[in-house]
Amino acid sequence: MATLWDDLDSLVNSPSSFAAKGGERGTVKPKANFDAKEDAVALRKAIEGLGTTEKTLIDVLTHRSSAQRQLICEAYQEATGRTLLDDLKGDTNGDFEDLLVALVTPPAAYDCHEVMRAMKGAGTSDSVLIEIFASRTNQQIKALCDVYLEETEKKLTLDLKTEVSGDYCTALLLLAEGKRDESTAVDAHKAKEDAKTLYDAGEKKWGTDESKFIDILCHRSIPQLRQTLVEYKNISGKTLQESIEGEMSGELEELLVAVVKCVKSVPIYFAERLYESMKGGGTDESTLNRIMVSRSEIDLLDIRAEFKKLYSYSLHSAIESDCHGKYEKTLLKICGGDDES
Repeated sequence: MATLWDDLDSLVNSPSSFAAKGGERGTVKPKANFDAKEDAVALRKAIEGLGTTEKTLIDVLTHRSSAQRQLICEAYQEATGRTLLDDLKGDTNGDFEDLLVALVTPPAAYDCHEVMRAMKGAGTSDSVLIEIFASRTNQQIKALCDVYLEETEKKLTLDLKTEVSGDYCTALLLLAEGKRDESTAVDAHKAKEDAKTLYDAGEKKWGTDESKFIDILCHRSIPQLRQTLVEYKNISGKTLQESIEGEMSGELEELLVAVVKCVKSVPIYFAERLYESMKGGGTDESTLNRIMVSRSEIDLLDIRAEFKKLYSYSLHSAIESDCHGKYEKTLLKICGGDDES
């Protein structure tokens, strides 16, 4: 596994999902000759008929873009006086229901609700917070914070402060501000300087100065950090990921490793997360749903390709062997093709 993460030579000039334009590397595309009213009628028939016609729900909701699904929701409410969301919740259940609800929820609201779910109850589900804040662009983070403010009348960063603590809290709050530098220019001298700062703060000294890692990894632009990773390996002989794993522990380690992985390759990061969600005895359906839906219009084609490279079998076949019934059918439609050949 380490080899893919250690290949830094081609890193600096390779494309990044942070800069990807929506739709280019997604599996779900907008439908041509789209008619929201027509789709709303079809969904209404599927829901109101004797026994819900799942095939119609799956076909319509997995073959429309998120923006088109929002227009269908509007048309559905106009026609029925009810929300499609409520009708889906009342008419379906289990993992299938959760997946359909994810599909009809606007992306920023879906991210926001996942963050809320992670913060609810006695313990905080840190892996969900880490995944979302390490992998989203500034725009996506600001959009989810806006929804949070709208729905709770509170600032997400203030609520996060009550949920998490220590250096992990500092790093998470910086990411949740959505203020990472977005410049595309790389300052090679600064990258060398930052690499030395990181080396001096970790490998070189007894004990680790976590604040330096947090400051650099949560503020610098993606292209700048890519160059810094290369310079760090030159100085240290180790990758920055290896150093973080050796020097830190707990949630802070998990968060900073996720940031480094996303700087290198968001698709590889998500391929690993998908694999983890399906390996072993049970399936982590909420992670599977979140990644499949949230990346379906961004970079799911790339995630599929990386999954095949990493595990020698396709994401499609992993879903087939791990899920079943209408839930499996819906996931496979979002997944798109099979990369077995």
